[in-house]
Amino acid sequence: MRFAIESWSPDYGAPTGDVALVDSPTDVDAWVECVEAEWAPRSAPAAAGAVRDLLFVDGVRRVEANVWITDDQNESHQGICASYAAGAVRCNGSAQVVAAEVRRGVFCPVEGAEAIVTRHADFALQVVAEDVPDKLTLALQGRMGELEGQVAASCAGPEDLVLVDGPLKIGQHRTGMVGFVKTHHTSYGPKIVRDVVARLAVAQRTPLLLIGGHSPRFTWYLRLPGEIAHGWAGVVRLEVGTGYEVSEAAHLADQLCLTLPRFASHPQKDPRAPQNLYPIGGLERELRRRLGDPLLIHRSLREAAARARAS
Repeated sequence: MRFAIESWSPDYGAPTGDVALVDSPTDVDAWVECVEAEWAPRSAPAAAGAVRDLLFVDGVRRVEANVWITDDQNESHQGICASYAAGAVRCNGSAQVVAAEVRRGVFCPVEGAEAIVTRHADFALQVVAEDVPDKLTLALQGRMGELEGQVAASCAGPEDLVLVDGPLKIGQHRTGMVGFVKTHHTSYGPKIVRDVVARLAVAQRTPLLLIGGHSPRFTWYLRLPGEIAHGWAGVVRLEVGTGYEVSEAAHLADQLCLTLPRFASHPQKDPRAPQNLYPIGGLERELRRRLGDPLLIHRSLREAAARARAS
């Protein structure tokens, strides 16, 4: 029996998601850069040149406590008190955090609920449609994504290249924004795409694909440095909006082939190696520090609840 051990820590799930890859229902043009006969792993020419100035944007979130909110009809609804943050780190020979924003909210479906004020943190009301736990988590994830977009817009100049965590979100399909997808839930394009992904060497990419739908974008796969124990080891997916011409998107893909491998993390340093790039991992640690001590905040929430009951 042959088997391989994934370097990505199981504490973070699996880099290929919780279920087997499913085919995308969206139209995908796999022949936008080359014809099927030329579909093969691609190495970037040295002449493409590495990106010398790159902004990495990411966010973190943390549920501080589960909460029950009683409305005017004396009905109780489940919610969460959560903290989330987003920031940016610029890498241009050195690495510097250039933006960091922290927000806190109480996510619940009660329109008339109030903000929760504690000694150490205030939680603004974030009204959601349902109090189903998965919906609450999705709402928190959505607010964090919005904050990431605000941070990217506030600190990126017109000439900056910005690497954002995950697929491109609304408002991020402009030139200069690159989505960086660490985990894979969906399979794009025909079987030849998966075959070529499995054959990628370190720092090689697939040809471009064009994903259709309401927000069309170019995408490609890249293998980062590390042990290639199986076909998807160290593979990330990148995407850019269609504000680029095909040749421009291909040139940018080559530049990132020459740039991103040097930021790849190692298993002894990061449990999500190599996909969790060092600048992203460092930014996450700084943002979590800024969220504050979770035990202190949880105690403050309990104290605030006790005061509310006594009033």
